[in-house]
Amino acid sequence: MSLPHAILTALLEKPSSGLELTRRFDRSIGYFWSATHQQIYRELSRLEEAGLIRALPSEVPVRGQKKQYEVLAGGSAELARWVGESQDPKAIRDPLLLRIRAAAVVGPHGLAGELRRHLDLHRRQLAVYEAIEEKDFPPERDGDEDRLRRLVLHGGIGLETFWLRWLEEALGEVEDMAPPSGGTVS
Repeated sequence: MSLPHAILTALLEKPSSGLELTRRFDRSIGYFWSATHQQIYRELSRLEEAGLIRALPSEVPVRGQKKQYEVLAGGSAELARWVGESQDPKAIRDPLLLRIRAAAVVGPHGLAGELRRHLDLHRRQLAVYEAIEEKDFPPERDGDEDRLRRLVLHGGIGLETFWLRWLEEALGEVEDMAPPSGGTVS
């Protein structure tokens, strides 16, 4: 249910074409709510059919021209309703956690290398978030909208920081284990 709300949010921030919207998802919203380009275009059609958004009228209709979408009053009302709605946190479903649990049964063959790879990925993502904060959120940007957007970014920074600490702990544990007979833990 959240993809339509992510799209409504993005369109309320700035009316956009489907292509512009997919690019914005790739650069910002996609860091915490990912969607394929096909999912975004499909959802735009559904939102338009539901009367929550509309394609802006074009001054000169041209075949193949990008439609610009804007949110209608019903879309704003739906987004406001959704913001205030209660929702329980989602359960974690991470293959790495399951892989570690499986290693308890079959041994940690190759697990250290995978943990190192994940450490590198999370370090890179943290660097991306920190660069976004430095570029897009200087101290003087303290309006309510910026403060809320910064909160989302700080959530991402906090999650990456958590993963880095936890992965370093996990790697230390795995590297400290006796290698299985005939092999290494890495």
